[in-house]
Amino acid sequence: MRLTGLTIVLEQQLVNALSLGCVYALFALGFTLIFGVLGVINLSHGAIFMVGAYAAEQAVASFALPLWGALLFAFMFCGLLGLAIDFLVLRPLRARNAPHLIPMIATIGVAIILNNGIQGIFGAQSLRFPPGLVPEEVLLLGGLQLTALELGIILLSFVLMTVLLVVLKKTQFGRALRAIAESPKAAYLLGINVEGLFFMTSFAAAGLGGVAGVLIGLYSNALFPLMGQPMLHKGIAVIILGGMGDIRGALIAGLFLGFAEVLSVAYIGSSMRDAVGFGLLFLILLVRPKGLFGTLQERKV
Repeated sequence: MRLTGLTIVLEQQLVNALSLGCVYALFALGFTLIFGVLGVINLSHGAIFMVGAYAAEQAVASFALPLWGALLFAFMFCGLLGLAIDFLVLRPLRARNAPHLIPMIATIGVAIILNNGIQGIFGAQSLRFPPGLVPEEVLLLGGLQLTALELGIILLSFVLMTVLLVVLKKTQFGRALRAIAESPKAAYLLGINVEGLFFMTSFAAAGLGGVAGVLIGLYSNALFPLMGQPMLHKGIAVIILGGMGDIRGALIAGLFLGFAEVLSVAYIGSSMRDAVGFGLLFLILLVRPKGLFGTLQERKV
């Protein structure tokens, strides 16, 4: 009986880890998409994540949209924000062939502007989604308790990740993106609209980051201006662990980090959560410095 109880507890923790890991993977997919196609580590992605959560909260509180409408609103709002960042910040730097460090510094400035702007509008206190937004029913599966929110997070994350992978692997659009990731100049000579695909990539990546922000906001039931900062650190860890620019790696590494954090909280303590996750990251990188799937060579100009 005791062994059965421990097994159920472990399985419950694995369900919790899966829902959290799915959000990490979804956030990291947008992050690694930007790096893989544009060759930029966009350090404003955490702030976009935060803006997505606030956009959804306002869509529900001010416009009385249902949850699915708030998720769509957050995706579109953050996608347009990512488009604006690319057009106003990254595109001029690309035109000047700025060194890789310059876009990173510029996106840090964008993140500060977004964080301060949200804090100036909504204040520093935490906001919450209205009660009753997510059904409170609990699904029982062989002793496991799976809430509607956890099930929704897992299903939505896997649907979005599957759609992204199919688009990248099976469509002409995906093949064009892979060509740009290999060499923007060669892609341009082949007749590919490089700048247009840069804009579309920025839109999609920011939209995914915004949806991840909504899911974490629902999961933790707390929205605050700096909520994107720890997620940014985790996103950087995930894309390094999975292999810089590798979509598969971002997916698997995001799930891995979620499992490591939840299990460390359950069996070691919440104070060791980040230490365990980043400690395992360090050990893995000692064995595989390029990450789990890191086989990318230096990008051709």
